[in-house]
Amino acid sequence: MNGRTLKTGIVLGTLVALAVTGCAKGSKMQAGSGDPVADRQRVMKLHGGLWKDIQDKSKAGNIEGIAPSAEALALNAQRIPSLFPEGSLTEKSKAKPEIWQKWPEFQVSAKKLETEAVRLRDASMAKNADETQAIVKDFGRNACGQCHTPFRVPPPQPPRS
Repeated sequence: MNGRTLKTGIVLGTLVALAVTGCAKGSKMQAGSGDPVADRQRVMKLHGGLWKDIQDKSKAGNIEGIAPSAEALALNAQRIPSLFPEGSLTEKSKAKPEIWQKWPEFQVSAKKLETEAVRLRDASMAKNADETQAIVKDFGRNACGQCHTPFRVPPPQPPRS
């Protein structure tokens, strides 16, 4: 992939991320349905799709191709706290009350996702395959798990037979 194609991909990924999550916190032009739980679930599904894309490209050895999805993850991570307004804990939500009880820690966890996604983007853009693969290998624990483990209700486990 040449540099121009990579930059175009990053720009497009950025635009998609901005369109999905809204351009400015507190702006009257915020995108969303008005239902914070539905909005954050939609963004988290986007995160899952981006992460799958990253994993697929990592397995295929397409190191440079990882950068646009990593950039989109970083941009979305900046908006995670705004997706959790106080009082948005409902039966549909997988959020734990600890989010609001430990708000500063939750914000740090969101920032950690952003930081790791930026590291991944930068390693990918630098065509550093070893560093990129190392970040991908630990991304779930070092980034996603920082929020999911303490602040998200675990998904139901299938019964063991």
